[in-house]
Amino acid sequence: MTNKIKLNQLLIILLLIGNLISCNKYGVNKVTVSDRQILVNESPYIIKGICYHPVPKGSDIRNFETLTQDLALMVDAGINTIRVYEPIDDIDVLDEIHAAGLKVIIGFGYDQNGIYDIQSGSYIDYVEKYKSHNAILLWELGNEYNFHPEWFNDDIKNWYKILNESAKIIHEIDNRHPVTTAHGELPDQQTLAVCTEIDVWGMNVYRWDNPTEIFAQWKSVSNKPMYLSEAGSDSYMTITKNGYEKGVNEQAQADANANILTSVFNNQEICSGVTMFSFTDGWWKSGNNAVQDIGGWAPNSTGVPYDGTPNEEYWGIVDINRKKKLTFYVIKEKYSNKVAN
Repeated sequence: MTNKIKLNQLLIILLLIGNLISCNKYGVNKVTVSDRQILVNESPYIIKGICYHPVPKGSDIRNFETLTQDLALMVDAGINTIRVYEPIDDIDVLDEIHAAGLKVIIGFGYDQNGIYDIQSGSYIDYVEKYKSHNAILLWELGNEYNFHPEWFNDDIKNWYKILNESAKIIHEIDNRHPVTTAHGELPDQQTLAVCTEIDVWGMNVYRWDNPTEIFAQWKSVSNKPMYLSEAGSDSYMTITKNGYEKGVNEQAQADANANILTSVFNNQEICSGVTMFSFTDGWWKSGNNAVQDIGGWAPNSTGVPYDGTPNEEYWGIVDINRKKKLTFYVIKEKYSNKVAN
């Protein structure tokens, strides 16, 4: 009997140790919102982020073979947050991101063939699976869906109802992470009135090289936190304009991003940061996946500096081979001089 008691006590101790290790690995971090701020463990968190969708040459499918190299570059640039457009269902990837000191905004699409998407409800399974992981910062529902009413029977109000209900469900199963959405530009008051369950509003904003006006506009319609879920410029000029020559032009990209980031960090009383678009050039977005093509199209993209044209395969702060562009050093300077969290 004595040996059995000692064995039980040993098992309890081992279980407690295992729980402590698990808590250390997956964290006790709690992300909340207070007034216009995002808080991590009650401390203000400013998003110094990057949109990340690593697709190799010749492919159109994301993979994380270059994750270690990419994270080293991100750390060098002062990045503290990664925004992804689809869930990362790989514990090793999330663990490595966490070990590098970065957090992730996990995006869920509406119709992703039933794979952790909103339409099937399988996004709930992902939230349940990873809600205790310390890498998670926010759950994000949809990306610029307000530009695509055709996906919702030609009535975008259908999406807003789905968005709000999906956010409510997440709140019921996870009280450690706020819910956001990436809205194309500023949502109107009617949208805000419907989507009361959204805690943080992300906005994809392309207003040349100066998004300053949107912060005052947001202040007038909402007292919730907001951040720029996409902003930035590409490194190809379709025309010669504003003193920038036609063709590959890293200087144009660097100058535009410097101005955008100055605006963001000058408005921290309203804006909780930005995830710049994007980490690496995406050769899969226009034409032949094995070469870098000019062209491409994106909704509401006439505000792209400085030519009004979103050359979709030239948006990286590094190129496809991970060579740093001029804008990399701009982002490093801006992010390194600002409060991270």
